[in-house]
Amino acid sequence: MEQYELEALEAVTTRPAHPYRTLTVQRITPVIGAEVSGVDLSKELSTEQWEEVVIAFRDHHVLVFRDQLLTSDDHKRFAGGFGELRPVDPPPPEGDPHILEIRTTAAAANVAGNGWHTDGSADAEPSLGSMLYITEVPEPGRGGDTMFANMHLAYEMLSPAMRSLLDPLTAIHDGAQAFQGYTPPEGYVVPRSEHPLIARHPETDRKLLYANRAYTSRIPQLSPQESRALLDMLFDVTAGRPVLHCRVHWTPGTLVFWDNRCVQHHAIYDYYPYTRYGQRIAINGGAVKG
Repeated sequence: MEQYELEALEAVTTRPAHPYRTLTVQRITPVIGAEVSGVDLSKELSTEQWEEVVIAFRDHHVLVFRDQLLTSDDHKRFAGGFGELRPVDPPPPEGDPHILEIRTTAAAANVAGNGWHTDGSADAEPSLGSMLYITEVPEPGRGGDTMFANMHLAYEMLSPAMRSLLDPLTAIHDGAQAFQGYTPPEGYVVPRSEHPLIARHPETDRKLLYANRAYTSRIPQLSPQESRALLDMLFDVTAGRPVLHCRVHWTPGTLVFWDNRCVQHHAIYDYYPYTRYGQRIAINGGAVKG
């Protein structure tokens, strides 16, 4: 490992832990993710609990809450504490317009999210974060994990020369890429947006790599060949560096909240022919800051 990579890891892994008073927060890995206990999301959180959840979310980017028994209203109330709820796009034909049902049927050929991606990055104002509440897991209790990657660290572990090259560039995010092999719903306007390739988190101003294989199609400042080569390299950084990752194993009643502004995730489809069910709520964000 190069010295600049070690320095980036050292900066993340030696950060002091926050002294929580109302929660227990246990890191999943030294660089991303934490399991949070001592809170019942079916009830109103105290002011101090809210403050500590916000701190944990800022510090760990992915929060796992287990053994939660939630109604849809509970789920929406907790999500709404972080911002305006984001309508499902395209809207469901029936049911709650803010709840996306994540359902895998037996013998499904594929599942949504089975590949590294950032939710909704093709939108002009991508979401702040997503909350997925899983109530049904594959019958054997195995498989169906979700992996998450720290995109701050993905940027910081690049060489100084590569960071200098990437800093001024932008990238096109095209929702049509996610529909390859499928037909978009009738009347659905496929989003397409240009964002900074190296973004800054709106709350911490920390830089991060903002490109994902599912939606990012082109770097307009480069030739098509250069763009393809550079994007493929950056996608491989996300997928091929386990040091960036944490892995969440789902159990019934687990809610996971992740920061779409600095995290990619991959829903692993390794549980054929079993089923899984959950509900996801997204929270409105804003324009990507460069």
